[in-house]
Amino acid sequence: MLKIDIKRAMLTSEGKTNLEVTAEIQDNELLCLFGHSGAGKTTLLRILAGLTKPDKGRIVFNDTVWFDSEKKINISPQQRNVGYMFQDYALFPNMTVEKNISFAQKEKDKDEVNKLMELFDLDALKNQHPAKLSGGQKQRVALARALASKPNVLLLDEPLSALDFDMRLALQHEIRKAHELLNTVTCLVSHDLQEVFHLASSVILIKNGTVINQGKPADVFSGKQDFYPKQAY
Repeated sequence: MLKIDIKRAMLTSEGKTNLEVTAEIQDNELLCLFGHSGAGKTTLLRILAGLTKPDKGRIVFNDTVWFDSEKKINISPQQRNVGYMFQDYALFPNMTVEKNISFAQKEKDKDEVNKLMELFDLDALKNQHPAKLSGGQKQRVALARALASKPNVLLLDEPLSALDFDMRLALQHEIRKAHELLNTVTCLVSHDLQEVFHLASSVILIKNGTVINQGKPADVFSGKQDFYPKQAY
C-alpha cells in the first residue's frame, strides 16, 4: 500500500497555490490522476518518484517511509525503486532499444531484457536507435524500460498524449499488460476520460492542487460536470 499525505507550494498560470493530497493506494491498484493542465498531477508524480520534495507531510510504501518532513526523512529515487515513464519518453538517443531497456536494470540480465522486448513486440527493433522509431514504438520501449528495474511503483506521465486516437486505443492494452506484469501500484496521469474508464480501477480528481473527489471512475464522474469543465480538459 502507498500512503500519501503531502503539501507542496506550486506556481501555476493562475498564480500561487498549494498541492495538497491525502490518499491511500492499494496494492495492485491502477490509479489515475485526472485534472486540467497545471492542476498538480505531474508534480505529485515527481514527488512520489523523489524528484521533487514536498514542503511537509509523509509518504509511506508498505513499511518503508519514503518521506517524513517532521523526522527529516527523504530517501532517494533509487531507494524508492520507482519506474518512471516521462511524458516525452526520455529515451537515450545514443543507445539502441536493447541498451535503453537494459540501462534501467540494477543487475544486468539479458534474458529479462529479451523477455521484455518479446512482451512489447520489440525484438525486430532491438538494434534501432530512438530517432528511427515511431511514436508507438518509443512508447513501448519506454514502458519496457520502466519495468526493467522491477519497480515497486510504476509512474506514467500522460504516456499516450503524443499519439493519435487509434494508436492510443491500441497502446492502452500495453499499459494494462505492464500493470498486470508488475502486480503492484501503478499511477497514471491523464486528461482523457475514455482512457480513465478503460484503464483505471480508481481515480483522484485534482483541481488547482486540491483533491476534489476520489474513488472508482463511475462514482467520480457521475454526471457532475462542474468537476471537469470541458474548457479545462
